[in-house]
Amino acid sequence: MTASHKKVNAGTSKRVKTLSVTRPIIYGNTAKKLGETRPPNAPAEHTHIWTIFVRGPQNEDISYFIKKVVFKLHDTYPNATRTVDAPPFELTETGWGEFEINIKIHFVDEANEKMLSFYHHLRLHPYYNVKKEKQEPNDEISAIFYDEVVFNEPNEQFFHILMSRPGNLLPSNKTESCVFSRQLEQEEIDRINIGIHHVDAEIEELKAKISKELKD
Repeated sequence: MTASHKKVNAGTSKRVKTLSVTRPIIYGNTAKKLGETRPPNAPAEHTHIWTIFVRGPQNEDISYFIKKVVFKLHDTYPNATRTVDAPPFELTETGWGEFEINIKIHFVDEANEKMLSFYHHLRLHPYYNVKKEKQEPNDEISAIFYDEVVFNEPNEQFFHILMSRPGNLLPSNKTESCVFSRQLEQEEIDRINIGIHHVDAEIEELKAKISKELKD
C-alpha cells in the first residue's frame, strides 16, 4: 500500500527526494463463536464475537505514524462508521454474518499524507476440510494479512519521525554496504526487459524464417 501526498501548503517542510520509507503493518480480524456467556447488548440473533484491527507485526506501537483508523461496518450496525483514535487500533463487535469492512488509515499531521482506504472481508466461520465441520465456542478464527505502507519522498519532519523508530528504509542509490536499493531493483528490471526484448526479436525472426520456408 502506497501513501499519497496531500497538496503541500506553504511552510510545510520539503520532501526528501528519491527516497522511500516503508512501515510494516498487519490487519484483519479474529472471531469466536458465542457461548453461554454473551455481551449484555448482543442481539439474540448474533452468533459470534469478533475484533477487527490494524497493528504492528509484533504488536509494537504504530501511533507515531498512524493518527487514527476508521472502520466502516455494515449499515445494519448502529453508528456504522467507527473511529479509533488511539492504540490499539481495534474494534470489537458481535454479529452473525460476514461482510466487507472498509478500513481507512489516517496518518499523523506531520506526515502531510492522504489517508489509505482498503477493504477487509470479515471472516467468522472456519474453512474446515471434511474431517472437521463443527466450530466449537473456543475455536478462534483468524483472517490476518501482512502489508507494508510505503511513503514515497516523505517530508523532512515526517522522515525524522519515521527514523526515530526501527523500520525498513529502502535507499535510493546503491553503496558498497547496500544489499538492495531502488537503483539495484531498477537495474534488475532493466535487465529483465532487455532479455524479454531479445526473446521477442528471436521469436519474430524465427516466425519470418518459417514463413519463408513454407512459401518456398
